[in-house]
Formats: sequence, structure tokens, C-alpha cells
Amino acid sequence: MRVIAGEARSLPLKTPQGPDTRPTTDRIKETLFNILQSRLPCNVFLDLCSGSGGIGIEALSRGARRAYFVESGKEAARCIADNLHFTGFEDRAVLLRQDVVSAVLAIREKEADLIFLDPPYRANLEEPVLAALSGMAYVTQHTLLIVEAEKNRDFSFSRQYGFYVTREKIYKTNKHVFLMRDESHEKGHLSGQL
Repeated sequence: MRVIAGEARSLPLKTPQGPDTRPTTDRIKETLFNILQSRLPCNVFLDLCSGSGGIGIEALSRGARRAYFVESGKEAARCIADNLHFTGFEDRAVLLRQDVVSAVLAIREKEADLIFLDPPYRANLEEPVLAALSGMAYVTQHTLLIVEAEKNRDFSFSRQYGFYVTREKIYKTNKHVFLMRDESHEKGHLSGQL
């Protein structure tokens, strides 16, 4: 695996061994970043369930101001630390070695511009993570969430947490689901509180 473009272009990255980590292929990563490129410069990027950190490092290489890497696996977290050191991005990165829901609640940013979630398939983490994100002030109406999931994963549950699917990019065996806050849900929720 390597960095595709930007400051660290072509640098190889370590990947953790074992079935729990599933690195995004270069082809899919390139497609994803072609979609995100205009939103990357000077933003805050969250890479949740980071694995090797390849997605967050790609974001930093292409101009993100800061990236958070969340990974609970010991070997994977070590890989991320090594990859950040090798690419020279340590000063723009925050590595949180903890479970993803706790990390989401611990992050303190004014606004996260892009949030990428790639949980292990069949771990059923998408719903608890969206539930946690729904209560965080850094997830604004401008924040774009991207979830890498199995091709047949249904995201209709996202509505109950105040998110809606804006787009799905489907590949051979998986897909990227793009979500944003549903402002009408927010307004309804707030008016119900008054």
C-alpha cells in the first residue's frame, strides 16, 4: 500500500497483519479522493477505525490541516504511528488508541470537515458511531461523513440519528456511503424541546 498523491506521494505504508484490518485498495482510494479533493485543503479529517492509517495519511498528503486517527487494535495503532513518522505527518496528526465510540466522544474540535468510517464488516459499529456523532457539536451541517461498508448494507437507520444519505458509490463487493446532517431533523428535534 502507498500514498497516491500529494506531499507524500508514492511513499509505501505498513499494513497490520491479520483478518481484522482490510486496507482500502489503491483504486478505490483514488476514486474516493477524486470525489473529496475539493474539500480537503486546510480541513480537519477524522479517520475512524483507521487500520493502517492509509486514508487519513492520504488526506494529510493532499492538504488536510489536521487528521485524527482512531484505532483500538495494538498492532494497527503501532502501524499508524510508524506510518505517520515515516511520512513526516506526526505534527498534524492525533492518534487515539481506543474504541471508536469513546474516541468520537473525546474529540474536541470546532468543526470536523470530513469523517471517514471503515469498521470491520459485520461488527455492526455503523449505528453506534452515527448515534455518537449525532450528539457532537463538531458534526455540523457542512460535515461530510463517508462510511465504507459491504455492498448490501442498508443505511436507512441513519435517519433516526439525524443523517441522510447524499450519495452511494458502489464497487464490486463494497461501497462508500456519503451522509450529512439532516437540518430538518435538527429543527424538529429542537422545536420539540421548546
